[in-house]
Amino acid sequence: MSETPTPPRADAAIDVQQLHKYFGDLEVLKGIDFHVSTGEVVCVIGPSGSGKSTLLRCVNRLEDPTSGKVLINGTDITDPNVDVNGVRATIGMVFQQFNLFPHLSVLRNLTIAQRRVLKRDRAEAEQIARDNLERVGLSEKAEAYPGQLSGGQQQRVAIARALSMNPEMMLFDEPTSALDPELVGEVLSSMQRLAQEGMTMMVVTHEMGFAREVADRVVFMDGGVVVEENDPVSLLEDPQEERTKQFLSMVL
Repeated sequence: MSETPTPPRADAAIDVQQLHKYFGDLEVLKGIDFHVSTGEVVCVIGPSGSGKSTLLRCVNRLEDPTSGKVLINGTDITDPNVDVNGVRATIGMVFQQFNLFPHLSVLRNLTIAQRRVLKRDRAEAEQIARDNLERVGLSEKAEAYPGQLSGGQQQRVAIARALSMNPEMMLFDEPTSALDPELVGEVLSSMQRLAQEGMTMMVVTHEMGFAREVADRVVFMDGGVVVEENDPVSLLEDPQEERTKQFLSMVL
């Protein structure tokens, strides 16, 4: 585990350098060096409280880092002079909870931000929304309301909504943890299709099968640090660090 800062990477869509985050006196992130290359899928695993979600939220400035840098396609979004909303517009985010508007149809859920933020006209926004519903296998649900959908369908709508903003990368924060087990597969299948299309993805997950099959790299975090990272097979089947071995022995 290296303590030397990672030099800026020319190919990095996400480049986190010496990131520290405190909540009061509690240091949650302890000098994280982390990157995701353009077109790469990186899964971040680790026990609850290890700092995974905080790292993810720092990547698009939902949390402000205490110190360190976060570069998105070379732009330092921790710089006070940066247009954070402009950079954030390039990042799609999918949370544990679906955060759909219950009083709006699926189609309206997918068009409202397109029209307000990207200033698309109604016809263009609706066409893009329908195209993205097709990508997640929900073309027939455009006129339905969130309450008429299963949890898995709602999460796929949330993915389609994020895609409708034409993001350059996608962040997923435990996207299946609120779902019944039988609904998890349909969401992971939608994410797998995105990966096959070449989408840059950072995925905080406890789905080890997904990490093994889809990730280019798996990062294990514990105690606010990156303990170990490697390709999925190497990390999951032959971990080098004792903390990684202990974690995997409990979850695999």
